[in-house]
Amino acid sequence: MQSPTVMEVGNEALEVCETVEEVKDVIVTTTEEDSNTYSPPVAGSSPGTKPSQDDNWGETTTAVTGTSEHSLSQEDIVRITKDLEDSVGLDCRRYFTLTLAVILGLLVFLTPLAFLVLPHLLWPERLQSCGTACEGLFISVAFKLLILLLAVWALFFRPPRAGLPRVFVFRALLAVLVLLFVISYWLFYGVRILDSQDENYQGIVQYAVSLVDALLFIHYLAIVLLELRQLQPCFSVCVARSTDGETRHYNLGQLSIQRAALAILEHYYCDFSVNNPALLSASKTRAAKHLAGLKVYNVDGEFPAAPAEGPGNNAATGLAHSQSRAMIAAAARRRDSSHNELYYEEAEHERRVRKRKARLVVAVEEAFTHIKRMQEEDQKKAPGDVMDPREAAQAIFPSMARALQKYLRTTKQQHCHSMESIQQHLAFCITNNMTPKAFLESYLTPGPTLQYSRDHWLARQWTLISEASVTSGLKDGSVFLLKCVDFNLVVTTKKIPYIQMSEEYIDPKSHKFVLRLQSETSV
Repeated sequence: MQSPTVMEVGNEALEVCETVEEVKDVIVTTTEEDSNTYSPPVAGSSPGTKPSQDDNWGETTTAVTGTSEHSLSQEDIVRITKDLEDSVGLDCRRYFTLTLAVILGLLVFLTPLAFLVLPHLLWPERLQSCGTACEGLFISVAFKLLILLLAVWALFFRPPRAGLPRVFVFRALLAVLVLLFVISYWLFYGVRILDSQDENYQGIVQYAVSLVDALLFIHYLAIVLLELRQLQPCFSVCVARSTDGETRHYNLGQLSIQRAALAILEHYYCDFSVNNPALLSASKTRAAKHLAGLKVYNVDGEFPAAPAEGPGNNAATGLAHSQSRAMIAAAARRRDSSHNELYYEEAEHERRVRKRKARLVVAVEEAFTHIKRMQEEDQKKAPGDVMDPREAAQAIFPSMARALQKYLRTTKQQHCHSMESIQQHLAFCITNNMTPKAFLESYLTPGPTLQYSRDHWLARQWTLISEASVTSGLKDGSVFLLKCVDFNLVVTTKKIPYIQMSEEYIDPKSHKFVLRLQSETSV
């Protein structure tokens, strides 16, 4: 091993350790914190030589820098890139669907008006005068179009809740039905009215009124298919999370698999607790500790070196097999007593949690008591000396920060709550005059997923895995998966059974009772 050579390149000091055959490790120490550029690893040479870049610098370079709140791993970069690509495709499909919907809506609403205006533009001198009944139909058309406009806006032009993998079948069928309906009306209008230049303008107005009435009935059909059909519960779905086995049950109506998956995800964010991978590492650590504690000793000494073929090599092979059998037997014996270790570990953990919780409750109650004193004193101060809730939260937070941090570490929730979110929640509780128990409820009891910041629950994309087509309806025994980055949701469908009820009449006069008294009583 040669002595390390230290060279200064710009504002960075590079310490390069050279070996006889190849460079093993290169440690790059940055002396300037604000520098964002890194020089490539330098092969050992004299200061006068030009630094050359190692071919494997991405694998053999270790960058020692300060800690950063915004750090990304290679997996995060790949995930972000994939999410951006998927989001571009979803946005294009969303805007394309919205454009088609707007074009179809304009065609529907402009068609009745075109039916009324075209005769006045093409053959105005041949039209018959419009009487009182005809003018009354104008008012009818105007109000019906207004009602249809509001109904279509309320039913269809709502913010999209999610991007589904396939087209919504009923909505696509309704769009095709409306398009065919309008085209057929235009064909009839062109053949019977435009070609012949019909002079009966009242008949033309009634034709436009019939079109608007038919569109209103189609909208009623859309309400039945899109909204009312799924209200009656028909299936009971069991949703289980693959990491910790948390399970919920929901009742759903006649829905397709993709629509049922969307309804389940909406319930998931409100009902399931946040996924905490740190709680699942205890069993893995315990198993690794059991295997790491096993050692095999050879009391007879090492076997002498032997050629590739010979009795010595066979003896070494037999020793390896015997050691493997000894390891398996020892692991089996330790597995028999591992339940005692698990019991005492859980008991110790519960004791530590209760201890940390008691300290946290006392610290928070003392801090809130101090806030009450500050509020009573602030009423006597000048308006310029009064603190707002944010300043009050920052003033009392250090008194409870240590106890809260230890409790969160003990319960493995430290990654779910940042200091900024805790201070915001504390300021919110102070603003609304909430009690210490109300403040601690968010940390003592794991809440729903939406309670935490978006960084801990937001998933850009869920993957729906199903053997059946996602546009087909739910059936008894259907199973599908909702796959996220860290876990899966396994959904099992059961049909709600048919319930047969019978009636049994009880005569009110039959409710008569007799009091029986014993002749002998106990002394």
